[in-house]
Amino acid sequence: MNTTGTATGTTTPDPTTTAPAPAVPAARPRRVRGRGERGPLASFGLHAGLLVAAVVAVFPPLWLLVTSFKPKSDAFTTSLVKNFTFENYDHVLNDTYFLTWFWNSVVVVVVTTLLGVFVSATTGYAVSRFRFPGMRPLMWTLLITQMFPMAILIVPLYNLMAQLGLLNQPIGLIITYLTIAVPFCAWMMKGFFDTIPVSIDESGRVDGLNPFGTFWRLILPLAKPGLAVTGFYSFVTAWAEVAYASAFMTGEENLTLAGGLQTFVNQYAGDWGSMTAAAVIIAVPAAIVFGIAQRHLVAGLTSGAVKS
Repeated sequence: MNTTGTATGTTTPDPTTTAPAPAVPAARPRRVRGRGERGPLASFGLHAGLLVAAVVAVFPPLWLLVTSFKPKSDAFTTSLVKNFTFENYDHVLNDTYFLTWFWNSVVVVVVTTLLGVFVSATTGYAVSRFRFPGMRPLMWTLLITQMFPMAILIVPLYNLMAQLGLLNQPIGLIITYLTIAVPFCAWMMKGFFDTIPVSIDESGRVDGLNPFGTFWRLILPLAKPGLAVTGFYSFVTAWAEVAYASAFMTGEENLTLAGGLQTFVNQYAGDWGSMTAAAVIIAVPAAIVFGIAQRHLVAGLTSGAVKS
């Protein structure tokens, strides 16, 4: 036995046979949050804010839809539909000029949208591709017209339409709506055409196309997202505008939908059931048009941000 003696006669173990000390576990490295990562509290606040915003956005149209199916006596109650009825829709469609208003609006909207898209596209293409006398003043004119509120322009436009005999005429509203839609849409289309390579125009000229042929056959098919946004903006401008429609059109048979809605509610009485029913019907075409154009809206709105 390998022992070491001492003066007192005791023995001590050999150091070479001593058991090793237990290993100390390494400390877990502290996770450092990335610069773009959110903490739990920030994530909860973000989701709560989005939920509140969604409720605020959805509640008005949902309550409008619910109210349209209530009897007139229950229009201001906070409960859901207890006595479901189509009475409001029946009254709007059969006892008012609603169908006449709808037809007037369709005529104005279709012509405004077609002319708005054509004029905006040709103007944007000309400003994007050509250099001609008066181009810079034209661009400034398109920009400055967006600075004036609509309320300021009602009186001068009303006087102008009266002198031209265009009051109570659909053409008067069409011209007015074009003055609103075309300047903005032309600037937007210019930014979109700037992203299309000029080499496409040059190849068209090599093949013998004139400038309009190049625009119509080569450039326009590539501009579908921009055209979709232009058409949608022109549609919304003419479909939902109230101020000019109320000022320029008088007589129930001449009103558009925006002006006709005001006949349900005035300073003496308010038929809220009929108004909500009419508003729901009016919203359906706008939703359909948005559904058709929505896949092009983001690409069209952001197309002019970066030049190729």
